[in-house]
Amino acid sequence: MRALIVVDIQNDFCPGGALGTARGAGVAAAVSAYLRSVPAGTYTAVVGTRDHHIDPEGHFAPAGTEPDFEETWPVHCVVGTHGAEAHPDLDTSLIDAWFLKGEYTAAYSGFEGHLEGSEETLAGWLRACGVTDVDVCGIATDFCVRATALDAVAEEFGVRALTDLCAEVTPGPGAVAFNQMAYVGVELAESKDVLAPNA
Repeated sequence: MRALIVVDIQNDFCPGGALGTARGAGVAAAVSAYLRSVPAGTYTAVVGTRDHHIDPEGHFAPAGTEPDFEETWPVHCVVGTHGAEAHPDLDTSLIDAWFLKGEYTAAYSGFEGHLEGSEETLAGWLRACGVTDVDVCGIATDFCVRATALDAVAEEFGVRALTDLCAEVTPGPGAVAFNQMAYVGVELAESKDVLAPNA
């Protein structure tokens, strides 16, 4: 059985946000359209992950210093702010469960998070649902999507990345991230391959 993991489609990672990606809003809309069109039974579950920062020690650049955009970042996705909310073009009614990450430390992978309102991990929850394979999409290809896909491999799920439903921070590192995923066994596919597998 297969699940879809929708990574961090939040206002702060879309145009106008603190760490906006150029394609973020487009990906939000495309993921919603994909979920409305995907054949029934394709996914046992659809889960979303969200950055959920309260005081993520060392993750935000200290006041008065420039972030390096590798280890330190502008303040983003702080709990209770507009930036932390799902982008309005993502139809959240299509998400079965949310996994929150990064309250008090840096966290990139959805597998570092926990079920909203619980301490249950994403890996444990997926296994309890009978899931053996996952598709991954969302924001950003070169950070949280990559980390989630790599951890899914490490957790021994079969993993497929839906490349057209991902938004990168910058095109070069985004392509490198897909190469890194493929190197460890992630299948790279486009959503049309799922919607029309025999086309």
